[in-house]
Amino acid sequence: MLKHRGFPGRLTGTDFQFVIRRANMKVGAAKIIRRERFADRKNADRAADKGFMAALWAQFGEEVFERGNLDAGRLSWLFGREVVAAEDPFNPASYDALLKINLKVAQVSFPEIFAADAEPYDFGDWDDDEDQG
Repeated sequence: MLKHRGFPGRLTGTDFQFVIRRANMKVGAAKIIRRERFADRKNADRAADKGFMAALWAQFGEEVFERGNLDAGRLSWLFGREVVAAEDPFNPASYDALLKINLKVAQVSFPEIFAADAEPYDFGDWDDDEDQG
């Protein structure tokens, strides 16, 4: 499993994780599914989506990227809309799955991240302790 060095481990000040520490050798990778985002979601959930999208954009931009240690649950909130499969056939239960940002959809969903005058997203003190393992 590829570990994305420098990617924030979680949204600062919350328990919303963005990456996993190690591969699940017994069961395998959790399956990425499309989760519906309803209008009545909590502000904290919306902030986690925004933070994760900002981190993906800062790390990968328009490039295709490997799922690696990115959290399947967090990816699932964006999958099928802002984040799409970059390969066919796509295996949603593989750490090697290739993904990409659907820029047109992401710009509509998170305009504050992609605006020409957008400030870089402040991740605070990134919880990136992956280098220790």
